[in-house]
Amino acid sequence: MKLSAFFLAAIVMCNANAQSVLNNQVKPLPCPQLTDEQRKPTPYQFVNESDVVWSKTIWRTIDVREKINQPLFYPLDGTSQCPNSLFEVICKGIYTGKITAYGNPAFDDEFNSSLSAEKAAKILSWNDTIIQFNPITNNMDTVIVPVKIDESKITRYWIKEVWFFDNKRSVMEVRIIGICPLIEKTDPNSGDFRGYSPLFWIYYNECRELFAKEKLMYWKGNTAPQPSIDDVFIKRIFSSFIHKESNVYDRSIVQYKQGMDALLEADKIKENIFLFEEDMWHR
Repeated sequence: MKLSAFFLAAIVMCNANAQSVLNNQVKPLPCPQLTDEQRKPTPYQFVNESDVVWSKTIWRTIDVREKINQPLFYPLDGTSQCPNSLFEVICKGIYTGKITAYGNPAFDDEFNSSLSAEKAAKILSWNDTIIQFNPITNNMDTVIVPVKIDESKITRYWIKEVWFFDNKRSVMEVRIIGICPLIEKTDPNSGDFRGYSPLFWIYYNECRELFAKEKLMYWKGNTAPQPSIDDVFIKRIFSSFIHKESNVYDRSIVQYKQGMDALLEADKIKENIFLFEEDMWHR
């Protein structure tokens, strides 16, 4: 009799647990998961100005066609089913007023020339006129059509960052200051590539709240929660090359080095930062 009662109680408990699983959503990971809206940027460590004993400003170029950078480039057609690319997120922030664009990007990277939301939106989309045949009147009419910037031509970004040594914590750190998307320029007649043109600068600290909520495309072989755009920049999960460092002449590397020498000069600047940090431990 006692054995029958035991089996009956076990069956009731199994049915209750099964019903509980059915009523609750089964999560893919056995840990609490944040929604996109709950994601927050990783806070910076407080740094006192008097503790910074050395600093250097570095300008980098990110080519999003490189394999490690491709999550920042794809998908080109942002949909609700897929994460958005970096440029799509920047456009969304400008349209909604969450991100401020700064003009004159080729000559001013100090964020002095802020653009209104209307002026910034005109850089991303505008109206154009085309000549189209009208079958009703048998005439060629001028038609106004909306044109959106070709996202596939945004293949490079400038990154402005500051490296500094915090004497209080004895660590070398880097803080990204701004990001500038570059668009490919082509000859209107021949279609030949003519270089890159900067669109605008954006202040990185202003973008972090939005970037932290935007996840990237799934990385091959990893089904864990994917990093956000902010994670990629803060954790340095990208490839880039240095094209300028702060100097008394305010010149970029290509102004005094060309070809392979320019790449070697960029590696030399990166190595000097590493060696400076190493030397601080021996002083």
